[in-house]
Amino acid sequence: MEIQRTYTDHSHDSNVENYYRFHSYIYDVTRWSFLFGRDQLLDMIPTLPSQPRILEVGCGTGKNLDRLQYHFPDAQLVGIDLSPSMLKIARDKLGDNQQVELLQAKYGSDALALEPFDLILFSYSLSMFGSGIEYVMTQMSADLNKRGYIAVVDFDTSPYRWFRKWMGVNHVDLDGHILPLLNNYYRPIKTQRNDAYLGLWSYFKFIGQYI
Repeated sequence: MEIQRTYTDHSHDSNVENYYRFHSYIYDVTRWSFLFGRDQLLDMIPTLPSQPRILEVGCGTGKNLDRLQYHFPDAQLVGIDLSPSMLKIARDKLGDNQQVELLQAKYGSDALALEPFDLILFSYSLSMFGSGIEYVMTQMSADLNKRGYIAVVDFDTSPYRWFRKWMGVNHVDLDGHILPLLNNYYRPIKTQRNDAYLGLWSYFKFIGQYI
């Protein structure tokens, strides 16, 4: 079966972009209470080749890109995000750094012409792709160098229907489908699953390799 070059859910993309138009101003001071495991995921990344190319999809305010510069000082970093409001904060945070390129785009868009990467990072972004998640999995494989790595930290699921519904209002899918998909597409290198707030929800960290 031929894979569609881009997935088209423009209303979903527009809703997410509008959501972050406001939330960009409070993102860094509020999300610490929800987005667990981000720093630990970066510590789990295996050794990369010299001068690696690293992509973060859904780079937001640039927090991870800032830390990636510390972990991989010789890397060429690319950050992609739908939200111009979030990217404005990222540009202010990262300054005039020639090693970092920030792009306002939808991942997988025909307008993007990206060279392959040694590492692709998703930090709490895969759970917001909605119906485009399967396409994104395929696109990730196309954008990786041979034996490149995927690093993901994200929400998993919750035993509470009301909480899953509330997270859905915030454009987050908590049905537990992402980790099984990652295991189907990539060879797991490291996987950790943890509970948050005594089991209100679970989240996972995943390092996988494309062969």
